[in-house]
Amino acid sequence: MSRRGRKASLPPADHRRPESLHPDGLVVRHANATGHVKEYDFSALPGEASLRHSLARLFAARCDGAWTRHATSKVKYTHVALFARFLSQQEHPPRDLDELTAALLKRWWQASKATNSGRSRFRTVTALLRDDARLQAGPVAEELARRIGQLPSSRQSFSDADFDQVKGTARQMFRAALLRIEDNARHLERWRGGEYAAGSLEWEVGEALDILAGTGTLPHTRGPSGQASLVGRYKRVLGGVRSEVTWQRLFLSRAEATALGVLLMAEYGWNLSVIDRAVTPRAVPDPGSDGHPTYRIPLEKHRRGAGRYYETENVTDSGAGSPGRLITQALQATRFARALAAELVPGTDYFLAWRTHRPDKITADRDRPPAAGPIRFGISADDAKGWGKDAGLGGSPFQRGRRTVLAVEQGERAQHSQDTHDRIYVLPDQRVQAAAVPVIAAGAASAVRRARAAVRLVAELSQTRDPVHAETATADCSDTIGSPVPAADGGCGASFLMCLACSNARVHADHHPRLAHLHQALDHLRSVLPTTAWARDWGDAHARLEDLKNKIGEGGWQHALARTTSTDREIVDHLLTGDLNP
Repeated sequence: MSRRGRKASLPPADHRRPESLHPDGLVVRHANATGHVKEYDFSALPGEASLRHSLARLFAARCDGAWTRHATSKVKYTHVALFARFLSQQEHPPRDLDELTAALLKRWWQASKATNSGRSRFRTVTALLRDDARLQAGPVAEELARRIGQLPSSRQSFSDADFDQVKGTARQMFRAALLRIEDNARHLERWRGGEYAAGSLEWEVGEALDILAGTGTLPHTRGPSGQASLVGRYKRVLGGVRSEVTWQRLFLSRAEATALGVLLMAEYGWNLSVIDRAVTPRAVPDPGSDGHPTYRIPLEKHRRGAGRYYETENVTDSGAGSPGRLITQALQATRFARALAAELVPGTDYFLAWRTHRPDKITADRDRPPAAGPIRFGISADDAKGWGKDAGLGGSPFQRGRRTVLAVEQGERAQHSQDTHDRIYVLPDQRVQAAAVPVIAAGAASAVRRARAAVRLVAELSQTRDPVHAETATADCSDTIGSPVPAADGGCGASFLMCLACSNARVHADHHPRLAHLHQALDHLRSVLPTTAWARDWGDAHARLEDLKNKIGEGGWQHALARTTSTDREIVDHLLTGDLNP
């Protein structure tokens, strides 16, 4: 069954899937998901024949179902060819895979690990080699099991200004195309409704539009040398032969379709492969009492792996600026191209449809949807690259644009796991890192405040001195024997700064001037020391003094500070230099 529930056409009764490996053992045939075959010639690789046969056999096994796209097998073949070249350049090249050594594989890893492309080659080759029964034990097998991480991506998201430029350029181009198609569609509808007098200019334009809608082209004559020329009457009524005044009246051009693709990427985070094979969205049967259509969009996402290709998105067009408005506009702009494609090739139902300038040109990329007459579908990487250059962007906006949508704007994952989303898209992105700095700083400051709030004065406040208590540099001690930090001689081994954190300590009014001066001295130290150093050495003591200050009150604290003596200042100096530490 097709994705729309129609019965798929059956292959001929004598149809057989071609064998992946040619009888000579050196040519591999890869049939993609649509049945088109691409051949890879391993006889062109360097090395002994036995080695090339072994590599071809492993490669063919992967072509038998593991890889569904020619784009995949093409890249993998390039990786294998580079490995074969590497082996041939060794002093003693292996004649077959059973002569591979762990040292040789380590050398291949050293030559590959510096870049992500090199690591990708290494992963490809080791994955193939692990399938060989001769390499599944011993030091070579251990080397083939090496875990290969991904280097941080150098590709970054667009800045706000640059991404606004990308979207603005695409929106301007697509909107102009949409207005043009809508204007001509209304003219065609009036012509079909008989509103124009036969023979009038409006009637002749309507007739030309009707021919365009039904065939995608206009009548031409052939000159003596075989060149095609638009019939004169249509040239006259339409204003020339340029595509802008002929077939573009009802169809998007390649550049305009690419602009629509850019908008789909910016709105929904779709990549080129998703856009390429997206089928026409349909409004759900019950759009709701408000009359706003909700579109159900089936999507193919091949990177998720077999069995998880398909997913559905739902978006509602509730007016300008709503998520579904772009879908409504895209359906309007592509309706003539989609209708013509379905007429020429029944069952065709791709969403992004446009007319090519060169209907006679056949694409060599057999992974992409096949053409339907002059109608093409989706966007190729070359289309995206050309559009970006023409727009002054220097290249395709899709990879950087999609990174911007996923990592910066929406923060949603698509076609990958949360781990991939974070590791590949979010964490390496400089915009995300810059935006995270104030958030992290605020979180750290909050954590410090909470930690400081947890550091309280433990010593008890008393009104007067108890003569039986021992005096310390910061408080009086009610029990020098039962110290929580005993010294080797049986006394207390804690710093005097820790007295305020001890339940044995007693703080009375005579201590306040010295402690207020210590608090002031610690504030002065904070202004000259690195923040981390000050927090490590003095932060807790300062927090306990803050707690004491809050308990005494601002007025009492200032009064105590005014009563500071020279002895208090001298003792505080010794505390800060460490002279009074045990």
